[in-house]
Amino acid sequence: MVNLTAMNGFLLMGFSDERKLQILHALLFLVTYLLALTGNLLIITVITLDHRLHSPMYYFLKHLSLLDLCFISVTVPQSIANSLMGNGYISLVQCILQVFFFIALASSEVAILTVMSYDRYAAICQPLHYETTMDPSACRHAVIAVWIAGGLSGLMHAAINFSIPLCGKRVIHQFFCDVPQMLKLACSYESINEIALAAFTTSAAFICLISIVLSYIRIFSTVLRIPSAEGRTKVFSTCLPHLFVVTFFLSAAGFEFLRLPSDSSSTMDLVFSIFYTVIPPTLNPVIYSLRNDAMKAALRKMLSKEELPQRKMCLKAMFKL
Repeated sequence: MVNLTAMNGFLLMGFSDERKLQILHALLFLVTYLLALTGNLLIITVITLDHRLHSPMYYFLKHLSLLDLCFISVTVPQSIANSLMGNGYISLVQCILQVFFFIALASSEVAILTVMSYDRYAAICQPLHYETTMDPSACRHAVIAVWIAGGLSGLMHAAINFSIPLCGKRVIHQFFCDVPQMLKLACSYESINEIALAAFTTSAAFICLISIVLSYIRIFSTVLRIPSAEGRTKVFSTCLPHLFVVTFFLSAAGFEFLRLPSDSSSTMDLVFSIFYTVIPPTLNPVIYSLRNDAMKAALRKMLSKEELPQRKMCLKAMFKL
């Protein structure tokens, strides 16, 4: 530990110092990562190739899958490599990049979930104006704004967090460069820039949360007035998966980031970090595909023997372009 922390980097403690548990952790993370990779790539491919899914809801879902794919790739492959090599060292440049991309993609995910809730509100509560409100140009601008907002958030967090003086050994009790854990290494928690950044992040997350809550209050009040039970079921099948994803992601991330940092590490820190870094990108494809009849039909069609040769030709043409 002395040799590693003496270098210009950090030591990630991970889950265990025992070699057998490190190998087990690497295998579990590898399986989880492959599942997330396969599920999100399937959603992106199905939505891209099936013209029936070329609507705003699936356009945003495709970008959510792309964000999930990138989000889990920021932390899990590095953790797998560290466990297999039995070496938790991460360089300063790697840690800065990991914090930047982690915060940028997490912020973008919160933003895209907010946009998706507004899309469902416009579709259900304002159906006559839906095509005008969510036209292709508006959808593209919304997605561009999501990516730009995430990038700016990641840039601010990386710049401010790595400008804070650190005291003691550079040991992070996590499997990645987690901002709350890194703040424990700071000489002081009273930096003006740090307080301003925390206030800004909390305010932005709160605005997104309030927007999502208000959208779903209007949605559910409209759905409950639908006389047809079949109509209510169809609406709930598209809204409930999104609501579950939002609640799961924001509650786990909010608990970890908004609580006061303490000097002691705990197993709960690792558990909650898994809840917002690994589980959402892995479960999102399952949640959205299993509860969505259109997605299931498109997936069955894409994997059918009649459609498979045509899909292969389309994919080859896409990669050539």
